[in-house]
Amino acid sequence: MRVVFAGTPEVAVPALDAIADSGHELVGVVTRPDAPAGRGRKLTPSPVAQRAAELGVPVLKPIHPRDLEFQDALRALEPDCCPVVAYGALIPRSALDIPVHGWVNLHFSVLPAWRGAAPVQHSIWAGDEYTGATTFRIVEALDAGPTFGVMTERIRPTDTAGDLLGRLAEGGAGLLVATLDGIADGSLEAREQPTDGLSLAPKISVDDARVDWKEPAVGVDRRIRACTPGPGAWTTLDGERVKLGRVEIVADGPDLVPGAIQVGKNEVLVGTVTQPVRLTDVKAFGKKQMGAADWARGVRLPETASFE
Repeated sequence: MRVVFAGTPEVAVPALDAIADSGHELVGVVTRPDAPAGRGRKLTPSPVAQRAAELGVPVLKPIHPRDLEFQDALRALEPDCCPVVAYGALIPRSALDIPVHGWVNLHFSVLPAWRGAAPVQHSIWAGDEYTGATTFRIVEALDAGPTFGVMTERIRPTDTAGDLLGRLAEGGAGLLVATLDGIADGSLEAREQPTDGLSLAPKISVDDARVDWKEPAVGVDRRIRACTPGPGAWTTLDGERVKLGRVEIVADGPDLVPGAIQVGKNEVLVGTVTQPVRLTDVKAFGKKQMGAADWARGVRLPETASFE
């Protein structure tokens, strides 16, 4: 088939590469416009745009896919199907109708669970044992289209959202190509999603990523892993924001009140409602990320120090 791939962040690049290496004809790429990045806030092409340029594939960067100029350009490419991974904009009906086989999205959950912008983060936060990826035909309702294929992936006890998303991006790339193969040869038929098991996964905000030390240790651990690497879990110390890396639950640790910090020779423990947790990495405002013990020695915490 002639395909036009739509995607924007780094997580979409494995699927772009897999399609480029497949038997399908990659005739174009759609991505979000260049955006400010880095300290200088210089306009920078998306990771997908950069990879498409390396592949020598034409790139379309509409401000919005409803733009008529974009739709004319897409129509001129005569795509049979538009595979999508994390494009970042809603596709209007007028654009959905251009390819013969529609737009096929790779979504990082087992639908209908975790429809929305942050399925991987919410699956970790909820304590799910398994998640996966699903391919489905895009309709105007959020992640509600009929599905083609699915893969599953176990969530490991130490997985951050970044860890898990990386594995799903690699495995999902193969699933997306297999879906395109099945559509092309007529062996795959989209099936409506079940009505039970539906859950939503809205984008996680910076406020959501603030650690609540009055939660059980398992809740603190899940929140931090779900928010790593973005938006980044954080707390405050004396009114200053401190970013936190992964924590380890200490089964037989000391009895600490929620938020209380105990500094040992080579470790830093923080109290929760249940067991304390051991910090791994800490990044104070304006400082580099460092090991928790090094951070504690640098700030010279008093014995009564506590995260807020």
